[in-house]
Formats: sequence, structure tokens, C-alpha cells
Amino acid sequence: MAWDTETTQPDRDEPRRVRTRALVLTIAAHPDPRRIGELTRLGACDEHWARELARGRPAFHRPGGAPTGPLVDSHVSRAPLILLSDGTGGVLIRRPASGPAIRVDGRHLADVRTLAAAELAAGVVLELGGHVVLVLHAHDEVGERPPAFGLVGESAALQRVRVEILHVAPLGLPVLLRGESGTGKEIVARALHAASPRAARPCVAVNIAALNPQTAVAELFGHTSGAFTGATRARDGYFRAADGGTLFLDEIGEAPLEVQVALLRAIESGEIQPVGGSPAPVDVRLIAATDANLEDAVLRGGFRLSLLHRLAGCEIWLPPLRRRRDDIARLLVHFVHVEVDRAQPPALPGVARDAALARLPGRDLARLVRHDWPGNVRQLANVARQLAAFVLAGRDPADCVPLARVLAAVAVDPAPSPVPAVQRPASARPGGGEVERISDAALIAALRHHRWVIDATARYLGISRTSLYARIERCPQLSTARDLPREVLLAAFQRCDGDLARMSDELHVSQRGLQLRLRELRRGR
Repeated sequence: MAWDTETTQPDRDEPRRVRTRALVLTIAAHPDPRRIGELTRLGACDEHWARELARGRPAFHRPGGAPTGPLVDSHVSRAPLILLSDGTGGVLIRRPASGPAIRVDGRHLADVRTLAAAELAAGVVLELGGHVVLVLHAHDEVGERPPAFGLVGESAALQRVRVEILHVAPLGLPVLLRGESGTGKEIVARALHAASPRAARPCVAVNIAALNPQTAVAELFGHTSGAFTGATRARDGYFRAADGGTLFLDEIGEAPLEVQVALLRAIESGEIQPVGGSPAPVDVRLIAATDANLEDAVLRGGFRLSLLHRLAGCEIWLPPLRRRRDDIARLLVHFVHVEVDRAQPPALPGVARDAALARLPGRDLARLVRHDWPGNVRQLANVARQLAAFVLAGRDPADCVPLARVLAAVAVDPAPSPVPAVQRPASARPGGGEVERISDAALIAALRHHRWVIDATARYLGISRTSLYARIERCPQLSTARDLPREVLLAAFQRCDGDLARMSDELHVSQRGLQLRLRELRRGR
């Protein structure tokens, strides 16, 4: 079996665990950097709801903690941004008629935009007034929060990793950690050891790619004195050093075939054979890691299938940072704090520790969150540390070359020309192109939310009645009361006992239209 580089992780959702997927807003930038990482739950993805986002609502809270309050920032409009769930995982977003500029994934929001479920699964970046940045994202809720295990972040993808650590750590089986370079595989390996019954014993980490291919077997399994040229004295090797504990083999895909054979023998027999010596028992739990496609390596003859099967007794896939978009700002804060504390111990007051973040404009933080981070957490850590070093040295963050490179890689629309509100009456918003951005699902959700009342729905969407009727006509899932056959209307009338509101919900047409159509039927038309 093989996977491509973008979809390396198969679907590992356990079918027996019921998960609720909700839409969440996470603060990625705020004039008070201490608020970065706070979040608020908007509602379930499979339900219909409407929420307002403004200066004074909704309330946010720390992950797993008490509420901290609304955004309360003067750069955020008091007039609300409207978020409307279509019940299928998508959201319609509409900006207020006036107020500061709003960007959605770097694009200026003129009036209305529909965000598909796939976009929300990846995380959509909202910039409010140029100072506050939020990530709107789908989040799987899995019940009780697992331990942190030294991993920084609150994303659903990271929580799944924590849950797997919790389940796998007590087992004695080998574990194969898979994921792109820089995703934190060694941190997870040490977390597995710390949470296991072997925690009091050694945890030895070895980078297979760094071993000399000619002496790799001897370094891993030990050797006797004189076993080969240069072996002037006996050595125990890494397996013996980890006896009773855990041996972490990083970059296992780089193991020479000779090493692979010896590893397979050790796993199957529980014994190691030092070079030039006799077999000896050893009690080691193996954790291996790779960013390589081992299945393709098997097909090419570069990796033994039997070893892959034994190493992958348990597999944990680590998500790339681009699939943890709501964690990027949290990680940035963490690494900046670590660097500041290292440079100026003891830890400075919170305000001083956040000086580097306070000097970073909101638009730049938005672009950092939108970046794909090919080097993942390791790359972000490097940028954060250099950013902190620049600020501690009294230099402008704009001079930080790694930061500048990341910002240059993320496109952003130019600032829109200001348009006086009087030139943009509600009846003229949005234009034909904007109306077409309203998806069928979002259109139906807006109509349902307003009980199929055309005037209220048109005002809500910021379009004219004429534009709304035209959009309804182009939606194959909708019809008007005049389009419904006589027998369909009469059957609905009987089922609903003549209740027009219930008929409206059932038939997806306006009450006013139903009233007029029923009046026509009574007149025999």
C-alpha cells in the first residue's frame, strides 16, 4: 500500500467513537498577546445556526478554562459580522454595511462569501480591522481532554495524537511514528516512554541516518574487543544501554538492509547478537520514526516488508503544521517565551515576554498562520527564536530574514479603496458576482433561519428582493409556492392542519407565497 505525500495519513478515526464536529473561533492575534490561543465554540457543523461576531460578542475562553470575555478591541466593529451555518459543514459569512476592513484568507470581504466544509476543515483566517486575527475552523470534540504529554497546541489533530499516546503507551508493542520532517516525532517518542511502565528506565534516542553504515550493526548491538579493525575494546551498544527501557530509532527508513535483518531478529527473538559475541537477551521497547514512504521503499526493495509489519504493531501519524492552523499562533507564543526566558532568566513578567509579539503587526501574524510551513514545527520554532532574538537586541522584527521569507511566501490582496457608505446602499449590495458566491446550501440555510420570509432573508444577506428571487430560481433544490402542484399543497395542508408556518418549513417556500397560492386554489384557479 502506498500514499502520496499530501495524503500520507489514512483515515484513522475509530468508527466506534462518536465525535461531534463543531465550528470554533481561535484568537491568533490580538493587541493583548496574552489572549492568543483563546477560543469560542460557535455550534455543531451539522446543525443550522446563526452567530454574530463583533467587539462585544461572543465570549472567548482559555482552552479548558474559565471565560475571558469578548474581543473588546477598538479596531473591531461594534456592528456584527454574521456567520450562518448551512447544516452541512459550510458557513455563509456576511460583513456589516460599514466598519473596518475584513479579510478572509487574505482576500478583502466585500459583502458575502460562502466557506465550504473543506476550507473550514483546513482553517480560515479572518482579519478584523488589521489588528485582531481569528482562525475559523472545524474541530472534532472527543470528550475529556487527554494529558498534554509535552505537546503544545489544542487543535483536533493534536488532541487525537494525545489520545493515541494515552492508549498506546502502556502496551509493550513496538510503535512506528509517521509524519513529515519537523512534526515532533522525538517529542512523541519520549512522551510514550514517560507514560509507559518503563518510565523509570532509560530512553535512548538514535538517529539511524547518522550512523556509519559500516559500523551501524556494532553501534546498535555492541561488539567484542577485536571483532573488527579498530575495535580496541568491547562496547555494549545502544540496545544494551536501553535495556529495561525504550530505544527510539529515528529515520528508520535510512537503515541499511544488514541493520534491518538484525533488527527483525532482535524483535522476534528478544535477543541481540553483538558483533563477534554470543546472543544475549535484552528487554527493550522499540519506537521507530520516519518521514519516508516505507511502502514504496518495500516495492523498490529498500525496506523489508517483514520488518515494516513488526515495527508497525502500533502506528501514530503526526499531522503537518498546515493541518493545525489554529495552533500556529500558540506555538509562536510558546517558542518566543522559551527564547526570552533562556536569554534573560529568570522569566520576565508576561508583558515583557510578549514584547516580540506585540511588535509584530496583526497582518503579519495572519500571514504566518496562513503559511504552509513545509518545515513544520521545527521551522516555526526557528523563526520564533530568531524573532525573539531580534527584539531582545533592540532590532526591528522586519529585519528578521527567516520571518521576511515566510511573509513573502504568503500572498495577500492589496488594500481595497475606501468607498463611502452612502454610495453602497443595501439594495445595491452585493453585485451579481457576489450573489453567485452564496452557495445553494447557504441560501437554504438563510431562508430556513428566517422562516422563508423573503424580505428578512434579503436584508440578512444584504441583497435586494429581486436578486434573492433570481438566486432562488437558479437553485435546483428550491421552488416557489406557485410552482408546487395542487395535490402537493393540499396534502401538506392536511398534514400540517393548515399551519402555514409548518407548511413553510416542510415545503421550503415562504408563508406569504403559500397564502397567495392557497387563495388561488380556493378560487378554483
